[in-house]
Amino acid sequence: MKILGIGNAIVDVICKVDDSFIEQNNLTKSNMKLFFDENEFKQLLINLKIEITVSGGSVANSIVGLSQLGNKVGFIGKVSDDDFGNKYEEGLKKENVEYFYSKKKEKLPTGTCLILVTPDSERTMCTFLGTAGKINENDVSSEAIKKSEMIFLEGYLWDEGEPKKAFDKAINNANTVAMSLSDQFCVDRHKPHFLDLVKNKLDITFANEQEITSLIEAKNFSEVINFSKQLNKLVIVTRGEKGAVAINGEEIIENQIQKNLNILDLTGAGDLFAAGFLHGYINKLSTKECLEKGTEMSSRVIQQIGARL
Repeated sequence: MKILGIGNAIVDVICKVDDSFIEQNNLTKSNMKLFFDENEFKQLLINLKIEITVSGGSVANSIVGLSQLGNKVGFIGKVSDDDFGNKYEEGLKKENVEYFYSKKKEKLPTGTCLILVTPDSERTMCTFLGTAGKINENDVSSEAIKKSEMIFLEGYLWDEGEPKKAFDKAINNANTVAMSLSDQFCVDRHKPHFLDLVKNKLDITFANEQEITSLIEAKNFSEVINFSKQLNKLVIVTRGEKGAVAINGEEIIENQIQKNLNILDLTGAGDLFAAGFLHGYINKLSTKECLEKGTEMSSRVIQQIGARL
């Protein structure tokens, strides 16, 4: 198998809202808020019209993108044996992703992410992790990891306790480790741990400019470049309208964004960028070609609603 993704198995529920909804519910636009109270989360959903429901989760979206590009891939993520859990598994199988997880009835329901899309196409996420956040080392198959050329992890999954043990087991058994920092909220919450991962345990790091700037507390982008050069590992930074840059030791390669796109929804832009880049990487394309493939995939997904092509 080319790549095995390990991440939060979350069902995405996409709704269109206006800016006042974001303000009234004390949400921060374009960021993710974690809900720990299931009832509070359900209250948000009550008055909303659901546009689309789809199996999601950041790494799962990337893995589906890789499958659509013709790669043999798999995914590990924890769901419960409930309606959303069944939909989740069906959604992956339909996309030819091998699912390495046997679901059973859990105390908590399958995780859900409410994606609120405002008129400017920005997305604000409200996540109730449910059982996804309770992943433990027994949920992670060492055999599946060892048989994969690479594992791809997400920062969203990392947490103290059981998820950390699952993370460590995955990294210790992997041939190559790639990870996305996921979200500035995650970076700020787990800064020392993420810094240790980037410096000592990851072979490939994906981040956007805000995430990596926050991680190393950089004052400007040249500090990000210098930090990345010293790592002597592959670091890929997406920079919105400024395109993307890949740094590998002294090699620095930049790529511009595609122009004149009809942008409808930015959900999944980073996930599909990672899919395109990793497709190039595991198929031995040049770094420049990897960046171009990532840009092409993210450009396609933002011109539709939802995080999967």
